[in-house]
Amino acid sequence: MVRYDIGVEGPIAPDHPLPELPKIPAGDLVLVEGRAPIWRYAMALHRLHGSPAGAVATFDPRLGAVIVASHSPKYREGTVIPPDQIETILQNETVRKRSTGPGPA
Repeated sequence: MVRYDIGVEGPIAPDHPLPELPKIPAGDLVLVEGRAPIWRYAMALHRLHGSPAGAVATFDPRLGAVIVASHSPKYREGTVIPPDQIETILQNETVRKRSTGPGPA
């Protein structure tokens, strides 16, 4: 899972650019999060559609990560990953990356 924070601190205009995409390993789930207008989330989803992401989820503080788009059999649209599981997934991936090294260049 890769986090993509598109949050803003205050009022923002639609022409304000999104942050650069993080490095996304092919097939990974991308979690879009941050306090932002709905149209900014739509812009982020559009940008991610052409990325290596296998699926995209948006963060809802009451539910967790809600998968909203998927091109992978691993993830189904409408699936909810509770907040405590998000942290567990991220911690496990950090440990896995440390134990396997940086990977091929």
